[in-house]
Amino acid sequence: MLQRLFMCSPLRGLTRRSRTDVCPWICRAVSQAKFPLPRPQGRSLPHRSELKHAKRIVVKLGSAVVTRGDECGLALGRLASIVEQVAMLQNQGREMLIVTSGAVAFGKQRLRHEILLSQSVRQALHSGQNQLKDMSVPVLEARACAAAGQSGLMALYEAMFTQYSICTAQILVTNLDFHDEQKRRNLNSTLHELLRMNIVPIINTNDAVVPPPVPNSDLQGVNVISIKDNDSLAARLAVEMKADLLIALSDVEGLYDSPPGTDDAKLIDIFYPGDQQSITYGTKSRVGSGGMEAKVKAALWALQGGTAVVIANGTHPKVTGHVITDIVEGKKVGTFFSEVKPAGPTVEQQTDMARQGCRVLAALLPEQRGEIICHLADLLIEKKDEILTANKKDIDLAVSSGRLSLPLLKRLSLSPAKLNSLAIGLRQIAVASQGSVGRVVRRTRVASGLELEQITVPIGVLLVIFESRPDCLPQVSALAIASGNALLLKGGREAANTNFILHQLTQEALSIHGVRDAVQLVSTREEVEDLCRLDKMIDLIIPRGSSQLVRDIQRAAKGIPVLGHSEGICHVYVDAEASIDKAISIIRDSKCDYPAACNAMETLLVHRDLLRTPLFDQIIDMLRVEKVKIHAGPRFASYLTFSPSEVKSLRTEYGDLECCMEVVDSMQDAVEHIHKYGSSHTDVIVTDNEETAERFLQQLDSACVFWNASSRFSDGYRFGLGAEVGISTARIHARGPVGLDGLLTTKWVLRGNGHTVADFSEQGSMKYLHEDIPVPSRSFGIPGFSVS
Repeated sequence: MLQRLFMCSPLRGLTRRSRTDVCPWICRAVSQAKFPLPRPQGRSLPHRSELKHAKRIVVKLGSAVVTRGDECGLALGRLASIVEQVAMLQNQGREMLIVTSGAVAFGKQRLRHEILLSQSVRQALHSGQNQLKDMSVPVLEARACAAAGQSGLMALYEAMFTQYSICTAQILVTNLDFHDEQKRRNLNSTLHELLRMNIVPIINTNDAVVPPPVPNSDLQGVNVISIKDNDSLAARLAVEMKADLLIALSDVEGLYDSPPGTDDAKLIDIFYPGDQQSITYGTKSRVGSGGMEAKVKAALWALQGGTAVVIANGTHPKVTGHVITDIVEGKKVGTFFSEVKPAGPTVEQQTDMARQGCRVLAALLPEQRGEIICHLADLLIEKKDEILTANKKDIDLAVSSGRLSLPLLKRLSLSPAKLNSLAIGLRQIAVASQGSVGRVVRRTRVASGLELEQITVPIGVLLVIFESRPDCLPQVSALAIASGNALLLKGGREAANTNFILHQLTQEALSIHGVRDAVQLVSTREEVEDLCRLDKMIDLIIPRGSSQLVRDIQRAAKGIPVLGHSEGICHVYVDAEASIDKAISIIRDSKCDYPAACNAMETLLVHRDLLRTPLFDQIIDMLRVEKVKIHAGPRFASYLTFSPSEVKSLRTEYGDLECCMEVVDSMQDAVEHIHKYGSSHTDVIVTDNEETAERFLQQLDSACVFWNASSRFSDGYRFGLGAEVGISTARIHARGPVGLDGLLTTKWVLRGNGHTVADFSEQGSMKYLHEDIPVPSRSFGIPGFSVS
């Protein structure tokens, strides 16, 4: 209603700035109309995911954030990006307050300039130009610098915020302003009035007159905190103003368990009251009067007063431009202070436990890893009633919420038959695992008494993210166990109950050889993007789900390799010499068997000579009977008077009973089309001409290329792998359906007699034989596994 009123009012023709000045309450009301109601006071927001509900936010900018590296002048680029983020949140309807440093640095720059200018004039008049080089700048007193720099600092903030049509107001305070009850009430009233008028208060300690802090007077309860730096000032203001969130930006990523830069220093994701004993503090920042210990004390004081706190890095060039908005969105940035300690371990602790379990698992005998997998298979049958009961809870919740489509409900559902099939597949993986880890790939005799081996080893810690398919959990767990890898599993919330029981059974099976922690189920509130930030703890991410999920993970995982495919744009090319029966059968199975699968056909390429032939007519009739909607490619549309709807893009993955149909002039033309518009997943040629087929198979650069076979054969089970962790279209490491071998890498082992040293001289090179030693071959696939 307010927006409709605004469109009809005389204010419509004004600029954004003038509208705000003329009638700020309208702008405020419109922005607040979309904003959640304020939370009950007295208790801080307990989880990062709830920070998006923060309405009143205090942003504290440390000296290292706003000051240049030479400590003389301001870091204008950083400051501009921070102002932009604060303005964005303010315009969303939040109430933003800034506690800033920087007056001393700004004043130091200004005074140095004035002193140098004065000295140069004086010396030029009395001593000549040759003595200008001897000028020196005296030590500048901080209070004088603050007095000279405060006005310039505020003028800069005002100019920057004006670009976003936001007004600012300056407030200078000292410790005494909080101890005098009348001054304290006045300050509180002023800040509330400014926020009501959509003005951003910018607060700083009055460094020109601030008295030294009284020793041992701070942190004496909620009502008393000595304002001796901007950390304590920000905490005091946050509690006074009943702020939902305090963001303290400094020059470190957050709080570490030991001084940053030292060996084994770990960033603390969430810090709880009572954890202070586990922290070793280093020296304070290069500038400013505080340090990490002061920040932690102030943060805990604010937390006690009901304000959530995050300490984060405001100087990193890659994150400065979105650090504040990322924190408010609940992303895992910096150290979050919370009063609610989770019952279980954090995801970082889970990853560390998995890493330790991985090393023990890889050291087990192949028979022991096989026993674990077989025991898990037995548990799936023994505990099937418990599994199906948990699965029914998930299905009932999904049906009542109406969030899942029918195909996704089908994926979510388990049955006795599915569990039996899972158990059979797991036992086949157990058999195949016998010669996986430690297998010699290559053996070379480098010199007399010096043998070099390349052997298979686990990759390390795998993160598998999957949606609404609980049967994925035991499959992937078995493959990880067989290959000696540790596993972090992040399943969809829609399968939470089923995943929980399946993970319990997996850990029960692992316990028979003391490696229970090697497989972890992430059930905390971490978002996928947060997990992708653990680049120092996770070695490979395997997404299993929609193409959108895979794309999101590939974008988020900047430091971790991702095994997967973002799209499954699969083609079937029907050649001029194709058999009618083969073409109809292959197209029907490729498109209609399971259209939501990544290996389903999305584009049908037809040779030009087949147009207006019985084969072409039968293809169209079959697709019509199967209720497949056809989108015409540009060339196909040009041949028809009344064509189907023209395709919007030749790079579309429909995932439904829809496909694109396009005409090509030759097999070579089909290959070029697939290279241009395909996703390197799976592509098929249908032809009776063996020479044409072989050229297609050789020239096409996709992970899977088939001749006279359905694209649906692109599957780990169909390939005889027993199971797959996914399908990869990457060029490095595994491609296509990835089974047990795809979860292994190699390392080189050199065995010598203790008397051989490397000689890189020309004569020394003659010593090395490089004689390959035959290695017994290893059969591919799962023994006893047949493909029907």
